[in-house]
Order: sequence, then C-alpha cells, then structure tokens
Amino acid sequence: MDAINGSESFEIPYADIKSFFDSAPSLGDAAETKIKEELEKFIRRNSSPSGKFAKNGTARRVVCVTSGGTTVPLEQRCVRYIDNFSSGHRGAASTEYFLKAGYAVVFLYRKGTCQPYCSSLPDDPLLECFEVTSESNIAGTLLKLPFTTIFEYLQILQFIALSMRSLGPNAMFYLAAAVSDFYVPWESMALHKIQSASGPLDIRLAQVPKMLPVLRKDWAPMAFCISFKLETDTKILLEKANMALKKYNMHLVVANELKTRKEEVIVVTKNGNITIRRDMTQAGADVEEPLVKLIVDSHSAYISSQS
Repeated sequence: MDAINGSESFEIPYADIKSFFDSAPSLGDAAETKIKEELEKFIRRNSSPSGKFAKNGTARRVVCVTSGGTTVPLEQRCVRYIDNFSSGHRGAASTEYFLKAGYAVVFLYRKGTCQPYCSSLPDDPLLECFEVTSESNIAGTLLKLPFTTIFEYLQILQFIALSMRSLGPNAMFYLAAAVSDFYVPWESMALHKIQSASGPLDIRLAQVPKMLPVLRKDWAPMAFCISFKLETDTKILLEKANMALKKYNMHLVVANELKTRKEEVIVVTKNGNITIRRDMTQAGADVEEPLVKLIVDSHSAYISSQS
C-alpha cells in the first residue's frame, strides 16, 4: 500500500483548508450538480473493464491534467484581479500524449488558455462547434472542466479527486496549473470596483492553504501524483522541488526554469533526478512527449508495486 507516513512530517492545515472552502464563493448548486454528474458518468464509463471505453479488456487509467493559471479577484463584483502567468500549453500538449497513451483525461483548464489538439489557438466558443470523431479514439475519453479563479480551481479539483478516489492506483494527478500562492479572502474583498480616487491601493494577501497534502492523504490517497515547480532562479529550483517531493509526498516533481521550460525539465524522484530534453533534431518536437512517456512508465511501475 502507498503510505503517506513515508514522507517528512507535515501537519496538514485542516482548519485553514476548511476556512478557505467555507468562505469561498459557491459555484452554485446547478453548476456543482452538473460537474459532479459529468465526473461520475465519465469515471464510470472509463473504469469498467467491460465498458465501451475499456482498453484491451481492461479499465482505462484516468489522469486529471490541470492547466493554465488561476486568478485572484480583488473585488467580489470583479473588475480587477491578480493573474498567474501560464499559457496552458504544457497541460494541453501533455493531454494529447496521455490520450495517445490510452488514458482517459479530465482536463481542468483556465478559460482562455490553450486546448488539446489546438494548442496554438486560444480557448474559443467557436472551437466547441467542432466535434471529436470516434475515429480519433478520443471521443468519450476527454472531459474538459474550465475554471478562472483560485476559488473555482480548488473546489473543482476537490470534486475531481473525490470522484477519482475509487480508481485507486489507476488514478493520476498531473498538476501543471500555475496556482496562486496568495489570495484575498472573500469576506475581506470590496463588493464593488475599487475606486482610484481613494489613492494608493494597499492590499494584504492571505496565503492559500497547501492542498497537495490533503489531496494525497484524504481526497485520493492511492492516486499517482505529479506536481510542478517553476522558478526563475536556477539556484533554488532543485532545492524547492526536492522539498515539495518530500514535504507533500509527491511521487514525482517536475522542475522547470522559466527561460528554458520549453527546452528541458528535470523530473525529481525519490531515487534521483532525470533530465528530459526536447529532441532538437526533430522539427516540431516538444519536451512534453518524452516527459509524458517517462511519467506513463513510472505510473505503470507504481501500479505494479501496488498489486
């Protein structure tokens, strides 16, 4: 059995997490119900060995790919917000390779960012007019769920994790989204647009509670989990990635430096570091293809170790 106890001691801030979710603006009853129903249907049809979407007589593995950056609203009736830099390209491209490898994918993405199979184009309602054909072997194995704010992202991620919990080690989380570290608590926000006539703006941001440990321990404890660490300072990148691996008990941490993130990444594991590079000899090659291949192989080894 995969155990949380093998990691360094980390006290999960349950009170802070509960406070965050209790104070977060609701997605709305209709939206929550729709998301939960879509997830339940998607997981059920892809986890049955005898179902329509089974692969070679076995249940498909299911991966949740998060993609794009979260926003932090500064007003409840939001005009201004703080954004996290992310085009969503890594998540969109990785989703394509996971689908090609036979996974079913829950794609949790920021509205307006790159989409699978059209990663050079922004998210646009026009793209929804085009259907994925059954010949592509993708129909029924890709569920897209959009978010914008940090509140939406974490609420939907919790729904996904709880839905995937029943999959055990066949579940994977590939957490490539750029998630805000700080936010303005909902009850502390101005209701209306902040007026510039009031003078300089002085805002105190609260720290977003760390959700990775509760994802690992409570929401989906048997799932294979990969987090990402992006830094602009190479001197601290590997140190922080290693700390995340141990502190949050991740199975892998993908470390990438801002300037070189499209050329190479370093996969930090309990057994050492693996550098993944884009094949410079191949036109159009990207770093996501060899990265996903390594992760799929690692997931296979993890599943074997749990049986």
